[in-house]
Amino acid sequence: MKSGLLLTICIIVAGLIGMAFQTDQSKPWVVPDKYLKMTNPVKATPASIAAGKSLFVKQCQDCHGKKGLGDGTKVPELKSTPPDMTKAAFQGQTDGAIFYKLSEGRNDMPKAKKDLPDDEDRWNLVNFVRTFKK
Repeated sequence: MKSGLLLTICIIVAGLIGMAFQTDQSKPWVVPDKYLKMTNPVKATPASIAAGKSLFVKQCQDCHGKKGLGDGTKVPELKSTPPDMTKAAFQGQTDGAIFYKLSEGRNDMPKAKKDLPDDEDRWNLVNFVRTFKK
């Protein structure tokens, strides 16, 4: 009887510890209305897309992969899986939502505004990731 109770307690404790270390990647990423309605002030010109690509290669590709599939070389080290940027779920977001998410980050995703404080750089990234389509 004691061993069964001990086993039950151990399972419950292990479950609670596991829950404590879970990331909230599975939870919806709430974007403030201000950003949902925000339009991209940077036109998606070839120059903007090229600038965004250059930043993506330096700042994002290791996790998000060359083609935005979420299959970068650092994925095995992450606690969460980067999104597939070619899918409709990602591409269906507003530019403002993507701008907010890359600016603010969450869990494994760093705040891009820290390394890229210029808003125009982050808008160029938005323009580039819009080129990822199946």
